[in-house]
Amino acid sequence: MIKPYDLVIIGGGISGTALLYTLVNYSNIKNIALIEKYPKLAQVNSKLNNNSQTLHFGDIETNYTLEKAKSVKRAATMVRNYILKHDKEKETYSKTHKIVLAIGNKEVNELEKRYREFKTLFPKMKKLNKKEIAKLEPEVFKRRDEKENIMAILGEEGYAIDFGALSRSFVKNSLELKKKKIDIFLNEKVIRIEKNKIKYKVLMENKELNAKAVAVTAGAHSLLFAKSLGYGKDYSLLMISGNFYITSRKMVNGKIYTMQNKKLPFAAVHADPEVHDKNITRFGPTAKMLFMLERHNYKTIKEYFKSANLNLKAFKSFLKIVFDKTRFGYMFKNNLLFEIPILGKILFTKEARKIIPDIKARDLTKARGYGGVRPQIVNTKTGELMLGEAKIIGDRIIFNMTPSPGASTCLKNAEEDAKNIVGFLGKNYKFNSNKFEKDFSSNFLNG
Repeated sequence: MIKPYDLVIIGGGISGTALLYTLVNYSNIKNIALIEKYPKLAQVNSKLNNNSQTLHFGDIETNYTLEKAKSVKRAATMVRNYILKHDKEKETYSKTHKIVLAIGNKEVNELEKRYREFKTLFPKMKKLNKKEIAKLEPEVFKRRDEKENIMAILGEEGYAIDFGALSRSFVKNSLELKKKKIDIFLNEKVIRIEKNKIKYKVLMENKELNAKAVAVTAGAHSLLFAKSLGYGKDYSLLMISGNFYITSRKMVNGKIYTMQNKKLPFAAVHADPEVHDKNITRFGPTAKMLFMLERHNYKTIKEYFKSANLNLKAFKSFLKIVFDKTRFGYMFKNNLLFEIPILGKILFTKEARKIIPDIKARDLTKARGYGGVRPQIVNTKTGELMLGEAKIIGDRIIFNMTPSPGASTCLKNAEEDAKNIVGFLGKNYKFNSNKFEKDFSSNFLNG
C-alpha cells in the first residue's frame, strides 16, 4: 500500500502555493503534494494579465469598512514582508505611490470623513490638495475644470505585484527545504475526490494520490469539488470577469483609484502602471457576467452549470441581486453598453476621464487576453452575495473560493488554513504561530 501524503493541495495559484510555503516553513508536516492542471503554475486568476496587480492594504479602497481594512492591512503586510525579504531583484513586484481621487462636493466630503476615520489605522496616510496631486500626477489636471472640487488621499505604500511570479517564488522557496517530501504535479487535472473513514483518494487523469487531508484552492472549481462531496449545497455562483484597456504611452506615475460604491463587489475604474513596464498604463476594470468557471476556457461552461446548481432558489437570489437598482445600472452598462463595438470604448473613455480628463478613445486599446473571472458566492438561503473570501471547512478538507482581494490576503488565508490542517492531522502536528507572526506581521499597525 502506498503511504498517503499528509496533505494534498489542489490548485497551484497564489492561494495554493502560499499554503504550501506556509506549511513547509512553519509546520512539522513533512509530506505534501500540490497538483496543478496546467503545465505551469498560476495560469488562471493569479496570472499577470488576469488581475489588477494591486497589493490591497485597505487605505485607498473606499468600499472597505475600518474593520475590514484592519484585517486586509495585516494580510497585505505579510505579502509585503515576504517580497522585501525574498525578492531583492524585484522580479515579483515594483513599488509605486497610490492615491484615491474624490471628484465633486459629495465625494470630497465622503473622502474627508473617511480620512479622519482611517487616519489612526494608517498614520502615514496623507491628504493631498490640487497642487500636490498635480505634482504627483500631472495628467490628472490636463484640461480639467479649474473650478471642480477635487482632493486625494495618498496611501502609505504602493506595490504592483506579479502574483503569478509570486506563486512560483513560494514554490521555489518551499522546495529548497530538503528535509521534507514535497511533490509538485503539473499538467495533472483532478477528476474527482473520494473519501473513506481514514483517508482521501485524489484521482487524476493519469494517477491517483492518497491523503490524510486535502486543501482545495482551485478558485471557482473549489465549489464544484465541494458539492461533489456533499458540501456547499446552499451556495451558487455569479461569475464576473474583468476587462481592461491599455495605453501605448505613459499616463500615470502610480496607481490612481476612484471612489467606490459600497453596494458593488467590483472595483471602480482605476489606472495602474504595468508592474514590469511603467510606460504602459492599464485602465479598468469593466465587469461582465459569464457562465464559465475560467475566462477563455469554454470547456468550463458545463462545469459552471454543475457547480452553480441553478434551481429556483438560485434564480430568485440572482434576480434579487442583479435587479437591485444600483447593481442593475452597473451590470447593464458593463454587460451591454461597454460591449458594443466603438460605442463601448467611447463610453468607457468617459469613465476614464474621471482620472485623466484629456484621454481620448484612440488612446485606449482593448487588452486582449487580459482579465480573469472572479467567483462571487451567492447564499441561496439568504439570497445575498457573500462579499469577501468564501471558505468551506469539512471533515479533514478545506475548500477555498477567493474573490478579490484573495491574492493580497493569500498568506493570512494560508495561516488560517494551516492551523485547521494541523488540527485535522492530530496532536503530533504543530504550526509555529510565533515564528510566523514574527516573520510576517509584527507591528503591522505601525506600518
